[in-house]
Amino acid sequence: MRTTHLALGLLTTIALSFTALPGNAQSWPTQVVKIITPFPPGSGGDVTARPLAEKLAKRWGKPVIVENRPGADGIIAATAVLNSNDGHTLLYTNGGPLTSNLLAHAGSLAYNPDDLLPVAAAAEVYVAIGVPASLATSSLSEFVAQARLKKGQFNWSGTPGSLDYVPGFLKRAGIDLPRVPYREVSMAMQDLSQDRLQFYAAALATQLPMAQTGKIKIIAITNSQRSPFLPDVPTARESGFPELEYEAFLGFFVPRGMSAELRKRIGTDLHAIDADGDLAARFNAIGMRLHVTTAAELQKIVTDERAALARYTQAVPR
Repeated sequence: MRTTHLALGLLTTIALSFTALPGNAQSWPTQVVKIITPFPPGSGGDVTARPLAEKLAKRWGKPVIVENRPGADGIIAATAVLNSNDGHTLLYTNGGPLTSNLLAHAGSLAYNPDDLLPVAAAAEVYVAIGVPASLATSSLSEFVAQARLKKGQFNWSGTPGSLDYVPGFLKRAGIDLPRVPYREVSMAMQDLSQDRLQFYAAALATQLPMAQTGKIKIIAITNSQRSPFLPDVPTARESGFPELEYEAFLGFFVPRGMSAELRKRIGTDLHAIDADGDLAARFNAIGMRLHVTTAAELQKIVTDERAALARYTQAVPR
């Protein structure tokens, strides 16, 4: 009988310990939640992650911090999340770490993108192509002509994810521009405004302030539809360069080990704050649109992006 009581006591203790684990959706979070993003401070990914973290912290009753891990095309951020093993670390990113890295780092990628499971997209991003205000061009076709004329004098850059669409555009246009990596958006914008960088592909939110003050020019939007924030700027497809079309998103992913129950719980909470009018207004103010999807919808976005990237890569002359 005593053995039976001891066994029952042990089973009860084990059951309670599992109930307290971070993977239990009802008790989660039990500690600080960390949102890791591959974007540097001031970027579109950063400035949307912070208000989301603020709203989630109020809902969860625990601090939610944003940690910037820029560099290496999002590899640093992705591996940090996959190695976290604490059940309280989320990745907030665009498609790059799950799509273009499969090709850009084929054979050497330090992680498996399929080990990052979708929770929900949170923002619809308008991606802009910016050029220096001093550059004698106001369209993509004019930029291509200038780049051909000034061969070897132009370069380009972009935030993580730009490798999904810019290289194909450059090859189809027949221009060879070296890519300049930046760890800080402010440095890229400074170089763009001073004509040390000639082509920048990044969130409109990042470039809009300098465009409004006349320091740079926005010559195209990569999305399929024009941005309501700059309705007179054509899309890349309208400009004659459909290979530059890119529908950007920012979404949450978690390591494969997190339970489906908990992933659903986080997604539900994201949908709850999606109805927050204040949050939507804050996104609109910086040229973004708050738009929370389901996990299945986010997975489809990633799958479609991989397929589109593969098609463009196969079609681009080498």
